[in-house]
Amino acid sequence: MIIVIDGINQHKFKDVLDDMFKLRARVFGDRLGWEVNIVDGRERDMFDDLNPAYVVSIDDEGEVVGCMRLLQTTGPHMLSDVFNSILDGEPPLRSSQVWEATRFCVDTKKLGRGRGKNSVSYVTSEVMIGSFEYAKTAGVLDSIAVIDPVMNRVLQRSGNAPYDYLGSAKPMGKVVAMAALMDCSDERISGIRDYAGIDHDVFMSDEQALELFAQGKTEAPANTNHQPLTDLEKYFVEQMNAAKTEAERQDVLKLIETLMDTFTPEQRTALLETPRAFAHEA
Repeated sequence: MIIVIDGINQHKFKDVLDDMFKLRARVFGDRLGWEVNIVDGRERDMFDDLNPAYVVSIDDEGEVVGCMRLLQTTGPHMLSDVFNSILDGEPPLRSSQVWEATRFCVDTKKLGRGRGKNSVSYVTSEVMIGSFEYAKTAGVLDSIAVIDPVMNRVLQRSGNAPYDYLGSAKPMGKVVAMAALMDCSDERISGIRDYAGIDHDVFMSDEQALELFAQGKTEAPANTNHQPLTDLEKYFVEQMNAAKTEAERQDVLKLIETLMDTFTPEQRTALLETPRAFAHEA
C-alpha cells in the first residue's frame, strides 16, 4: 500500500523516511553501484532538502519496499541542475504543472518475481499508480523523469511508456541517461492498473500507515535470534562478498534459491562439502 509523505506530514514519518533512505542506499549504492552520497547507510542528496513528496510503498509486514521522489520543476531539480547536458542546450522545463520523478527503486531482495502482490512488478506498478494519481489530484499534467534504457523498457512493457523524450541519451557515469515525458492522465493510470491487475485504492491514510509500520517494527525479524551462522549461511555470505559484478551477485542469489527449493537440510550440508556436486545438480 502507498503513503505519500510531503512537507505537511513528514514530521510523522521520520522513521519511514529513514528506512526509505536506507533502501535507496542499498539499491543505488550497493546493487547498482551509482556514485551517490551515502552516509551512515542512507542515501540522500541536495534535492531531498527541498521538501519533495515521497511516494512510499509499505508491504503487509510494515516494511518499506518501494519509493519515488516527486519534485516541482519551478525550482532546482535533477534535470536542470545535474543532467542538463541531456537537453542539448535547450532550457529545462519549468512549470507548476510539470513535476520531476526521480529516485525510483524497489527492494529486489525482499520482493519476488512474477506478477503477484509481493513481486517487483506489482510494487513497481503500485508506486507508479500512486505517483500519477497523487500528481493528477494536485493539478499536475506531466511528469519528467531521468531514466536509463533498462527502465525505459520496463515502462514500455508495463503500460507506462513515455509519450516523448527531451534532448538525447547521454552517458552519465556507469549508465546512459535519458529524459522521458509521461502525462498524468486517466488513460495512463488505467493502463498501469490493467497491466498489474490492481483495481483497488492503493493509498493508505496517515494513521493506517503509521500503524502498519509500527506493527512491522514490533514483530521480531527473521534473523534476530542471535544464533551463530550455519556453515551454509557463511558460505553464502562469503560468495556475496566475493562477487564483484551485479551478474555475479545474481548468480549467487540463483544459487541460494535453487539450494533452498531443491534440497533437504541434510543434503544442503553435504553439498557444502562437495560444491562440485551441487554445480552438477544445478
